[in-house]
Amino acid sequence: MTGPLWDRQRVSNGNPMEDVVGFSRAVRVGPVLAIGGTAPVDADGRTVGPGDMRAQATRCFEIADQALRDAGSGWAHVIRTRLLLTDLGHWREAVEVRRTYCLDAKPVDTIMGVTGFVNPEWLIEIEVDAVVPPG
Repeated sequence: MTGPLWDRQRVSNGNPMEDVVGFSRAVRVGPVLAIGGTAPVDADGRTVGPGDMRAQATRCFEIADQALRDAGSGWAHVIRTRLLLTDLGHWREAVEVRRTYCLDAKPVDTIMGVTGFVNPEWLIEIEVDAVVPPG
């Protein structure tokens, strides 16, 4: 099918693994934007804040924030967040960071415990779904 609803836009943040693994930081199809598996890494791919949930959550949300802006959206248009944590005992720290980005929009949220990530230093990854407003 063709038409504006089916146009696909990939959003990259320059991570070299995008081409190696075959993923995008975010994908927009029509007005729907999905930001997946955002990990706590700096521009060089190094883990931010090993052992520090607040620092790692902040970095994940900063990366998602940039992807939202690059796609023409923002936190006011976020409809869902997912927080994946290796230790659910730290969920409050992660949610406190989420709150600074999501308090006004109040998107739906899921918090999940996972056994680990590809990098064992990571305590959190986040996913964000949003819409892109017209114009």
